[in-house]
Amino acid sequence: PTGDSMKPVRRLMKALAVLGLSLLALNATAQQRPPYGAAINLETAKKVGAAAVAEARKNSWHVAIAIVDNHGLLVYYEMLDDTQTASATIAMEKARTAATDRRPTKELEDGIAGGRNAILGLPGATPIEGGLPIVVGGKMIGAIGVSGVKSTEDAQIARAGIAALGVQ
Repeated sequence: PTGDSMKPVRRLMKALAVLGLSLLALNATAQQRPPYGAAINLETAKKVGAAAVAEARKNSWHVAIAIVDNHGLLVYYEMLDDTQTASATIAMEKARTAATDRRPTKELEDGIAGGRNAILGLPGATPIEGGLPIVVGGKMIGAIGVSGVKSTEDAQIARAGIAALGVQ
């Protein structure tokens, strides 16, 4: 092949390289997590917890609700009457996972569903929807985890709790 006949191939290769770099940059941006801020205090945790409890009661759902600081340490916990025993620990682990990974636990669940089974080997990871980071002013101050009903309903309760802060 002559130099002129290779021009379209070179252009295509260059375009593919630019596209690949653009996709890498986009993926890196999507992976950025909010920086840690000052840890959630008890007053704020109680406000989030009260709104989460109200959402659960409104739907007659028996759940456990855990709120942790930005490092995964328990700040607030409530378990509604007749909640299954396993939910007590699961709620705390969902909250802890959301805090330490700075992402909703649903992202980990989706990763496994997409074939990324290595997530199952991450220490302390609970890849089940229902754990959400609490972000205020662009900084992560803690996380909430809920367990006891369907994971989508757990997440609904967690979102209601966070909504009490007027954020996210």
